[in-house]
Amino acid sequence: MQITIDIESSMPLFAQLTTQIKRAVQQGDKKPGDALPSIRQLANDLNLNNKTVAKAYRLLERDCVIQTRGYRGTYVHPDAQENSLVDLNELVTEKLTSAISALKESGATDSEIRVAFAAIMSSGDA
Repeated sequence: MQITIDIESSMPLFAQLTTQIKRAVQQGDKKPGDALPSIRQLANDLNLNNKTVAKAYRLLERDCVIQTRGYRGTYVHPDAQENSLVDLNELVTEKLTSAISALKESGATDSEIRVAFAAIMSSGDA
Protein backbone atom coordinates (compact mmCIF):
# COMPACT_ATOMS: atom_id res chain seq x y z
CA MET A 1 0.00 0.00 0.00
CA GLN A 2 1.49 3.28 -1.15
CA ILE A 3 0.25 6.37 0.68
CA THR A 4 1.04 9.81 -0.68
CA ILE A 5 0.17 12.94 1.29
CA ASP A 6 -0.13 16.28 -0.52
CA ILE A 7 0.44 19.08 1.98
CA GLU A 8 -0.66 21.62 -0.66
CA SER A 9 -4.08 19.99 -1.04
CA SER A 10 -7.19 21.64 0.39
CA MET A 11 -8.23 18.21 1.72
CA PRO A 12 -7.15 17.78 5.38
CA LEU A 13 -4.22 15.42 5.91
CA PHE A 14 -6.23 12.97 8.03
CA ALA A 15 -8.90 12.83 5.28
CA GLN A 16 -6.27 12.09 2.65
CA LEU A 17 -5.03 9.25 4.81
CA THR A 18 -8.47 7.74 5.46
CA THR A 19 -9.40 8.03 1.78
CA GLN A 20 -6.24 6.27 0.65
CA ILE A 21 -6.58 3.45 3.19
CA LYS A 22 -10.23 2.93 2.17
CA ARG A 23 -9.17 2.88 -1.49
CA ALA A 24 -6.47 0.30 -0.75
CA VAL A 25 -9.11 -1.90 0.91
CA GLN A 26 -11.57 -1.44 -1.97
CA GLN A 27 -8.92 -2.30 -4.57
CA GLY A 28 -7.81 -5.38 -2.63
CA ASP A 29 -4.34 -4.05 -1.83
CA LYS A 30 -5.22 -4.54 1.83
CA LYS A 31 -7.27 -7.57 2.77
CA PRO A 32 -9.15 -8.43 5.98
CA GLY A 33 -6.67 -9.34 8.68
CA ASP A 34 -3.72 -7.53 7.09
CA ALA A 35 -1.64 -5.57 9.57
CA LEU A 36 -1.29 -1.82 9.30
CA PRO A 37 1.66 0.20 10.56
CA SER A 38 1.45 1.60 14.06
CA ILE A 39 0.40 5.22 14.42
CA ARG A 40 3.93 6.23 15.31
CA GLN A 41 5.48 4.29 12.42
CA LEU A 42 3.06 5.65 9.81
CA ALA A 43 3.46 9.20 11.13
CA ASN A 44 7.25 8.87 10.84
CA ASP A 45 7.04 7.32 7.36
CA LEU A 46 4.77 10.11 6.07
CA ASN A 47 6.39 12.89 8.08
CA LEU A 48 3.08 13.66 9.82
CA ASN A 49 2.11 14.48 13.36
CA ASN A 50 1.10 11.40 15.41
CA LYS A 51 -2.23 13.08 16.22
CA THR A 52 -3.08 13.35 12.51
CA VAL A 53 -2.57 9.63 11.97
CA ALA A 54 -4.36 8.83 15.24
CA LYS A 55 -7.39 10.84 14.08
CA ALA A 56 -7.45 8.99 10.75
CA TYR A 57 -7.19 5.63 12.52
CA ARG A 58 -9.99 6.61 14.96
CA LEU A 59 -12.29 7.48 12.06
CA LEU A 60 -11.41 4.28 10.21
CA GLU A 61 -12.04 2.26 13.36
CA ARG A 62 -15.37 4.04 13.91
CA ASP A 63 -16.33 3.09 10.34
CA CYS A 64 -15.20 -0.54 10.95
CA VAL A 65 -12.58 -0.39 8.22
CA ILE A 66 -9.80 -1.19 10.68
CA GLN A 67 -9.70 -2.67 14.15
CA THR A 68 -7.21 -2.24 16.93
CA ARG A 69 -6.30 -5.28 18.96
CA GLY A 70 -4.77 -3.61 21.96
CA TYR A 71 -1.01 -3.92 22.02
CA ARG A 72 -1.04 -6.47 19.21
CA GLY A 73 -1.57 -3.80 16.55
CA THR A 74 -4.04 -2.51 14.04
CA TYR A 75 -5.54 -4.70 11.34
CA VAL A 76 -7.96 -4.47 8.45
CA HIS A 77 -11.47 -5.27 9.71
CA PRO A 78 -13.11 -8.47 8.41
CA ASP A 79 -15.93 -6.38 6.87
CA ALA A 80 -13.64 -3.59 5.66
CA GLN A 81 -14.43 -4.00 1.96
CA GLU A 82 -18.14 -3.38 2.52
CA ASN A 83 -17.64 -0.75 5.24
CA SER A 84 -15.12 1.27 3.24
CA LEU A 85 -17.87 2.17 0.77
CA VAL A 86 -19.80 4.08 3.46
CA ASP A 87 -18.86 7.73 3.97
CA LEU A 88 -20.39 8.96 7.23
CA ASN A 89 -19.29 12.54 6.56
CA GLU A 90 -21.19 12.51 3.28
CA LEU A 91 -24.24 11.02 5.01
CA VAL A 92 -24.15 13.71 7.72
CA THR A 93 -23.81 16.47 5.13
CA GLU A 94 -26.69 15.06 3.11
CA LYS A 95 -29.01 14.78 6.14
CA LEU A 96 -28.13 18.25 7.47
CA THR A 97 -28.58 19.83 4.04
CA SER A 98 -32.02 18.26 3.76
CA ALA A 99 -33.04 19.35 7.28
CA ILE A 100 -31.76 22.90 6.80
CA SER A 101 -33.55 23.23 3.47
CA ALA A 102 -36.82 22.10 5.06
CA LEU A 103 -36.38 24.56 7.94
CA LYS A 104 -35.66 27.45 5.56
CA GLU A 105 -38.72 26.54 3.49
CA SER A 106 -40.72 26.77 6.73
CA GLY A 107 -39.42 30.31 7.27
CA ALA A 108 -36.62 29.72 9.80
CA THR A 109 -33.67 32.10 9.54
CA ASP A 110 -30.01 31.05 9.43
CA SER A 111 -29.56 32.50 12.90
CA GLU A 112 -32.49 30.54 14.35
CA ILE A 113 -31.16 27.34 12.80
CA ARG A 114 -27.65 27.93 14.18
CA VAL A 115 -28.94 28.71 17.69
CA ALA A 116 -31.16 25.62 17.71
CA PHE A 117 -28.35 23.41 16.36
CA ALA A 118 -25.89 24.67 18.99
CA ALA A 119 -28.44 24.18 21.78
CA ILE A 120 -29.22 20.62 20.68
CA MET A 121 -25.54 19.69 20.33
CA SER A 122 -24.62 21.14 23.73
CA SER A 123 -27.56 19.49 25.51
CA GLY A 124 -26.46 16.02 24.51
CA ASP A 125 -30.00 15.09 23.46
CA ALA A 126 -28.97 14.54 19.84
